[in-house]
Amino acid sequence: MASLNVPGVEDPDESGLSAPVCRTVTPGGDVLLLVPGDSAAARAAAHAQDDDVTAVMEITDVAPVSVPHRIRGRAWVAGWLTPVRNEQRAEAAMLLAERHPVGELLGIGEALQPDPGPGLYGRTAWMMLRLEVGEGAVDDLWGAEPVEPDEFAAVAPDPLAAHEAELLQHLHAAHSEQVRGLCALLGDRGQACGLRDRAVPVGLDRFGLRVRFTDAEQRSFDARFDFPEPVRDVTELRRAMHLLFEAAAE
Repeated sequence: MASLNVPGVEDPDESGLSAPVCRTVTPGGDVLLLVPGDSAAARAAAHAQDDDVTAVMEITDVAPVSVPHRIRGRAWVAGWLTPVRNEQRAEAAMLLAERHPVGELLGIGEALQPDPGPGLYGRTAWMMLRLEVGEGAVDDLWGAEPVEPDEFAAVAPDPLAAHEAELLQHLHAAHSEQVRGLCALLGDRGQACGLRDRAVPVGLDRFGLRVRFTDAEQRSFDARFDFPEPVRDVTELRRAMHLLFEAAAE
């Protein structure tokens, strides 16, 4: 879930906030955004012409499972916002459509035609924007850390991201007892886990699994279980999970 804030833009309806319909990152580390053509961000970028507009995108990481306190972390990316124009529009549209295959619904296909006007792509009036990253920050379970633009550009997409919701739901439905049994790996902290405790997998990436343990008094804590090495696909994930379950059962 993401929102885009343009400081100093007066908008009584949106207070300067625009929600990108979809977004992706270019190989060079810029963020491509598709926003409504009448949004505050689109108007600010269009009216600035060749001048850069300062903007901040806030990303809220929400667990794709039903648990209390679903927010897993937040990230901020600040930089300079410009419209995607001319010959860059075709490449940007293809990148967005590749990551979010909903081009016909959003009118991205119209972006490949001659420009009908400042930021207006077809009947739905979408605008593609480019956010050149100047700085970033992440605040999650492990604390708050700054992110440099070169670090942001170098990060590869997590291979499990597109399947995370489905995988977490499968773990919870088919392996709930084994997931709860992971508390045996927590040492002294794990001694507090009882038979009535509930364990819900709330996060999964190539580096490990995050589980939320909740006791009968509704007290909860999150624990991270790292894999021996990063996984590259679902097959390697299956092996890594088996190793975790086997270690907890010993």
